[in-house]
Amino acid sequence: MSNTVQIGKSEVNAVPLGLGTNAVGGYNLFPDLSDQDGLQLVKAGLESGITLLDTAYVYGLGHSEELVGQAIKDFNRHDLVIATKGAQDFTTGEQVIRNDPDFITQQVEASLKRLNTDYIDIYYLHFPDHDTPKAEAVGALQRLREQGKIRAIGVSNFSLDQIKEANADGYLDVVEDEFSLLHQDHGADMLPYLKENNISFVPYFPLASGLLTGKYTQDVTFPADDIRSQIADFQEPRYSAILKAVDHVRPIADAHHATVAQTVLAWYLHNPLISVVIPGAKKPEQVSANAKALTVTLDELEYQAIDDAFEAFKHTTSGKSLADPE
Repeated sequence: MSNTVQIGKSEVNAVPLGLGTNAVGGYNLFPDLSDQDGLQLVKAGLESGITLLDTAYVYGLGHSEELVGQAIKDFNRHDLVIATKGAQDFTTGEQVIRNDPDFITQQVEASLKRLNTDYIDIYYLHFPDHDTPKAEAVGALQRLREQGKIRAIGVSNFSLDQIKEANADGYLDVVEDEFSLLHQDHGADMLPYLKENNISFVPYFPLASGLLTGKYTQDVTFPADDIRSQIADFQEPRYSAILKAVDHVRPIADAHHATVAQTVLAWYLHNPLISVVIPGAKKPEQVSANAKALTVTLDELEYQAIDDAFEAFKHTTSGKSLADPE
């Protein structure tokens, strides 16, 4: 077992490379997904030494949670770290973001059933709403923690001010948000606050929808129903600048007999402000390959060289890959 990291002040410990499962049952996010592939994806991750599985209600409106629940049946539940998220209410037919205590409590109970488990290791408020005092929403999660239904409390896609409000009583263990070599918007403000307050940080989209894997070339297009067709990173002139920065990673990857993706993931693993990185995948072999990043140890010069190659992206305010729901 690889070294593990503690999630905030909780008793949850995870291998620092996890698996994002939006392509497991997330039929509303990606075209042509199969349940069987999703199950194999999760199993491949667990068999490769990954312990943290990150899912959410909105990935397939509960279907991802159901598939994760099925996939973990053959594994020791106590060795696993299951993270899920909720805040979306579709009862009117339209998506409404809610953080009110009653709704969040119902969401946790529903997630427990779908995951077929009696506790969730990390539960995140997936997005902030406009009305609920954040400390009240976190207070509801704290009551669920006291009941043994969740083990660590998180928020996702919250601003720094909202994080501070959510942590008013010191209950917050972990924050999840978009962060990558291409999207370093939080580097100057949020991350130092989290470190100072012993709150873990889990970046999502660490490979920037595949852009940081080194697989893309100048001539690429996506169908309208592919999530990548909506992402600013794939528009010029930013796209060419990204490809140029990725080229600087290749010799470092070669020196480690690793892929570009594994080397980029190793950069996150080396970063003292990051606790667990959760790349997604669509194929089992991608998960197994990503897990090998745990064996790539960058020295300080290599870490800095990659950091320098993406220096320009620390000063762009392109925002997130996908817009927050209103």
